Amino acid sequence: MTSVGVLALQGAFQLHIQALESLGVNAPAIRLPDELEGVDALVLPGGESTAMSLLLGANRMTEPLRELIASGIPIFGTCAGMILLAEKVLDGRSDQVQLATMPITVRRNGYGRQLASFEADLAVPSLGIHADQPFRSVFIRAPRVEAVGDGVEVLAEVDGDPVLVRSGSLMAAAFHPELTPDMRLHEAFLSEL
Repeated sequence: MTSVGVLALQGAFQLHIQALESLGVNAPAIRLPDELEGVDALVLPGGESTAMSLLLGANRMTEPLRELIASGIPIFGTCAGMILLAEKVLDGRSDQVQLATMPITVRRNGYGRQLASFEADLAVPSLGIHADQPFRSVFIRAPRVEAVGDGVEVLAEVDGDPVLVRSGSLMAAAFHPELTPDMRLHEAFLSEL
């Protein structure tokens, strides 16, 4: 059975686990380096990026995650997961640890604080999601992609801002796909396995 680990240090990991299990895959909660063994892919969920990065260090997960990403397995980062993957983070704390593996620049809380949360309908044609049946995306204290580097494909935008990007085996969303019953983005991620 396919095994897609979900980083479970903090944040919305349980909803990702439920989404993946509903699609018929094993979705173990990953909290320690040895739990990465045997996973075919990994989800880095939304949550509070600073707390998550500090917990990566406390659980000795930073280098094992970098090695796993370098191995080329599919990784899906959502909201705070996008921030963890970004090579450059604006408005981050000085002690915030980054995996720094995706050539994007993001701004933490780029759309504003909690009260500025919003939803938007997305078309993602390259993933088979078209404007006549869009994906409803939920943005909560979302990062804003300020720049994309070489090899980064912009899959979806909101008002001209990239909100779903892909670079090699890495996919990152500025929003929370696990907060809707629409499983198409999880399905698209699983199709990479």
